[in-house]
Amino acid sequence: MSEHDTATRSFSKPLSASRRGLLWGLLGVAAFSFTMPFTRVAVEGGAMSPLFVGSGRAVIAALLAGSALLVTRQPPPRGRQWLQLAVVAGGAVIGFPLLTSFALTTAPASHGAVVVALLPAATAVVAVLRTGERPAASFWIAASLGAGAAVAFAVVQSGGLGGIRTPELLLFAAVVACAIGYAEGGLLSRALGSWQTISWALLLAAPLMIVLTGVAVVRDPPTGTMVEWSAFAYLAVVSMFLGFVAWYRGLAIGPMARVSQVQLTQPVMSILWAWLLLGEHIGWRTVAGGLAVVGCALLAVRARSRRAGRHPG
Repeated sequence: MSEHDTATRSFSKPLSASRRGLLWGLLGVAAFSFTMPFTRVAVEGGAMSPLFVGSGRAVIAALLAGSALLVTRQPPPRGRQWLQLAVVAGGAVIGFPLLTSFALTTAPASHGAVVVALLPAATAVVAVLRTGERPAASFWIAASLGAGAAVAFAVVQSGGLGGIRTPELLLFAAVVACAIGYAEGGLLSRALGSWQTISWALLLAAPLMIVLTGVAVVRDPPTGTMVEWSAFAYLAVVSMFLGFVAWYRGLAIGPMARVSQVQLTQPVMSILWAWLLLGEHIGWRTVAGGLAVVGCALLAVRARSRRAGRHPG
């Protein structure tokens, strides 16, 4: 073994792993960043009902997930893991897609991106409550400021407290549901595996989503243009499955605290896509609201990451 070989392993391997984790994480976030604009495309014209878009995409993703689990011969979850999967399914597979689909029938995708910018901080808060961590006061201050900034943005856009509409409330509910699903999924993936967790959650939710899809098809048969069906296909294949595979793979490679912060770029990209693809007007309020929420979320996530790294003994 030469000195050059030793130097190469000690220097390039850690950098290579770190870069791979960040690249996989960024790929997943980039995939997720199209979710808001493409959901808006799918439901805006009325050719597809929000119930069909929210549930139908989960059915297709479940087929892909089931195939992946079968081909790779993954062992099934055991005992309490099924309860944890039910939480993941309720938040990330059922709650978030359905709530955002109904919200974006009228709310602009850029506004949805600002509210969903709360997701990293909200996930961190749920994880803290779930694991019993005791983060620094700066974490709670930053998380509270981020929530306040998102609420203030919704109030300003709605013309006052009395003007807050159902879409804004649905978006906030979607953030809470997804944060619970993400946090529980992060804990479960340590034992079950990263992409395996979302795959089993998709399969667990599949019976309900099949029923909801059938109801949607009977009540309001979907039609749509090629563009609308392409947006729906993206939501099903990429947003609900492949994006999760890339995202969880990045977190698994790690370092997790660093990779997780890549998610803070998602609302910025979503607002950009809403402007480029949908021609939505991006005013100073949207930009200021997005920057404020992302900034507070970054402070909250970093505060929790620093605190979580300090273990006694």
